[in-house]
Formats: sequence, structure tokens, C-alpha cells
Amino acid sequence: MNDPDFNLLAALDALLAEGSVAGAARRLGLSASAMSRTLSRLRQVTGDPLLVRAGRSMVLTPHAEQIRDRARQTLAEARALLLPAATGLDLQTLRQTFRLRTNEGFVETFGAALVAAAAQAAPEVCLRFVPKPEKSPRSLREDDIDIEVGVLHGMGPEIHLQTLFRDRFIVAVRQGHPLAAQTPVTPERYAACQHVIASRQGKRTGPVDKALAEQGLTRRIAAVTPDFSAALAIAAQSDLVALVPASFFIQKMRGGGGEKLQGLRLPVATPEITVSQMWHPRRKADPAHQWLRQLLLTVCRRQAAELHRAAQRTWPAWFR
Repeated sequence: MNDPDFNLLAALDALLAEGSVAGAARRLGLSASAMSRTLSRLRQVTGDPLLVRAGRSMVLTPHAEQIRDRARQTLAEARALLLPAATGLDLQTLRQTFRLRTNEGFVETFGAALVAAAAQAAPEVCLRFVPKPEKSPRSLREDDIDIEVGVLHGMGPEIHLQTLFRDRFIVAVRQGHPLAAQTPVTPERYAACQHVIASRQGKRTGPVDKALAEQGLTRRIAAVTPDFSAALAIAAQSDLVALVPASFFIQKMRGGGGEKLQGLRLPVATPEITVSQMWHPRRKADPAHQWLRQLLLTVCRRQAAELHRAAQRTWPAWFR
């Protein structure tokens, strides 16, 4: 049996990632005809069609789906073997764009501090914050992002996870709202209000509704927004009651974006919000990625602690 041609590995990875001959050709800087010939060779080597016609496009075969992640990881490891031995990470000359997938609330709360810390340590580094339409490990597995940040679980056994900080929900209402006329707010008065919530998927129930149900109460959701900023904007101009993470709201208040709002303690007990960072094992030993993870951990924990102390000084009623 002849030894396999390892030059085909890059082509295999490109074909499985792009799902088309044309896309793989663009990725590798080859002509479509050359990539088509390479696909024919790969079919002979693997004994599988890999890509088959489905209407006007191509789709991966079950075998191709099965080996896609292995091909990407194997190629990354092979490339790493051919790099010079690392002599230490020089942050002053590091030129890299790191892709962080997270929600808008995290960017508004921690983005400025992260960018400032990164610029101080590594002036040529760029942090690219990527929108999060869904919670899925696919972007990590396909190397489309470097780190995912958020309330994450069930992302796959191979994905590494580290807690950044813990948060809690608070109630946000406009200045002069009837709910704030008498404190502390009772579960009954809270449930009787009209509510606006934030959910990318449009979900209308969560831990708060479960806690209310245990007391025989329900709340009416009058509006659902895709992010917390939009929920606060509606609450600031109406009698709707918003529910947002405390760190996000405190940062809004400190930055002058919450002058028309006031916070109230949530009158029912809910679990803490655990915000984590996640990454694929292919990046575990990458010195630049290790630095990025430590940066996130240090900045987020410091910022979260600072926001908590500020809230205890300025709004102690939230924590009674």
C-alpha cells in the first residue's frame, strides 16, 4: 500500500469547510479545474464521494461530515509542527485579530476595558466582537471564532470552559414609576406590572417566571427585544418593567445612559448568572490565545468586582 499524499490534507480541509469546489479553490488560491482534479484524487484515496450534488449546490456525504473536524484539527497540528520553536510571545510586536463571539450587553459592559487592556499590553492586537445569533459550538469547532463568551452550557465535551464572573438580575424602571413608590417591591406588585424582556430567540419565560409560579403568580410579557439595551430604552419611555443583569445596568448608570431609569431589587430568588469563556482544544497551547484568555479573565473579574462595589455604595437597597 502506498503512503498517503499529505499534500491532499489542505485540500480536504478546504473542501469540507467550504462545501464546494469553487469555495475551496478560492481559499487555496487555485483554479476551479485544479481543485476539481484534486477532489477526484481525494475520492479515490478515501473511497468516498465526499461532496455530492443536491440541486444547484453540493452537500457533504455522511463520511465527510464525520471527518470534517478531524481534518481541520489534523491540518492545524501539522502546520504547528512545521513552525519554528516558540521562544516566547512578544506582545509588543504581536499582530493578530482575535474574534470574540458574545452578546451586545457584554460588549457594552466590558468591551472598553478589554480593548484598553489589550492595547496597553499588545498595541497591534485587534479585538473583533462577533454577533451571537445562537448558542452553538460549531463556530469554535470550525475555527470561525477564537472564544465564545456568555451563559454557556452543553457546548460539547471537548470544548474548554472557564468561569469569568457571576452576575444577578435586577429590575429596571423609569424614574417615577409606580412600582418604585413603595419598596421593597413585593412579588405580587412586580407580577402585576407589564414587562419587557430581552431574548435573541424570542423566549418569553425563564427563571423569574419559574420563581413566580412557585408563589402562584404569573407576569404578562408585553414586549420582547433582541438585547438588553433595547429593553432599557422601552422601559425608560413607558411603564413597562425590564429585567437586566446588574453589571450591565450599573455600567449604563455610570456611563450616563441610565439617567431616566432606576433599579429595584428583584423580589424573587433566582440562580446567579454564570458568565464563562469557551475555546476549542486546538487553541489550548497557543501562547497568543493563552494570553487572550488570561486577559479576559483578569479584566472581567476586575470590572465585575468594581461594578459590584460601586452599586453597593450608590444603590445599597439592591443588595439587602
